[in-house]
Amino acid sequence: MANVAITGAGRGIALELVKLHLAKGDHVHALLRDPDGAAELNKLAAESGGLVTLHAMDVADDASVKAGAAQTGEGAIDVLYNVAGVSGNTETELESADFADWLEVFNTNVNGPMRVFQAFLPRLGSGAKVVSFGSQVGASTWPYPGYEVYAASKAALHRLMLSIALGTKDRGIIAISVHPGWVQTQMGGPQADLTPRESAEGIAALTSSLTPEMSGGFYKWNGEPHAW
Repeated sequence: MANVAITGAGRGIALELVKLHLAKGDHVHALLRDPDGAAELNKLAAESGGLVTLHAMDVADDASVKAGAAQTGEGAIDVLYNVAGVSGNTETELESADFADWLEVFNTNVNGPMRVFQAFLPRLGSGAKVVSFGSQVGASTWPYPGYEVYAASKAALHRLMLSIALGTKDRGIIAISVHPGWVQTQMGGPQADLTPRESAEGIAALTSSLTPEMSGGFYKWNGEPHAW
C-alpha cells in the first residue's frame, strides 16, 4: 500500500487519480480548497474505510499548504501529484496584459507546486515520486499564439521540476512533469480528446513505471517523452 497525496482532488483528472489509487488499496490524502463542496469525493471517502482522507489546502496560500500538509500526519509520502492549477486569461495579451492575473497564475501554477513540495519534502524518501501537471503549451515546441500567462507558467513549472529532480537526486526522489493531454475538464472543455479517466489511467501507469533515470523529464499522459 502506497501513501499518495493529490492536490486539486475534488474534480477532473485528480478525482480520477483518487479513485484509481483507492482501487489499488492505497491511502490517499485528497487535498483541495473546499472539502465540504466536493460531494463525490466526500462520498468516496465515506465508503473507503479510511483509505481516503480529505484535507483543506489552497496551493496559492502558504499557511493553507502548511496546515493541510500537517493534517495528513507524519508518515512517508510515496507519490505526490501536483494537479491544482489555473489557466488565467487564454486570449492573446501581446497588446496589453492583466498583470494581476499573471501574478495569480504564477502564484498558483509555479509557487503552488513548490509550496506543496517543500511542505511534504521531509516525508519524501528514496523512491518517492513527485508528478506535477505541466502542459504542452509550456513547451518551446508549441507553435501556437496566445495562452501567454498559462504557457509561461507551465514552462516555469517544467524548469522547476528539473531543478527539483537535480537537487534531490542524491535522496533518491524522482520528479517529473507531465502533459495530461487535452482533457474533457472544466479547463479543456467538452470537445477535448480524452476523458479525465483516460488521462488519469495513463498518468497513473506512467507514475508506477518511473525510474531514477526518468527524473527531471517532461512526459505525455501516455508515457511518451515530450520535447520541451
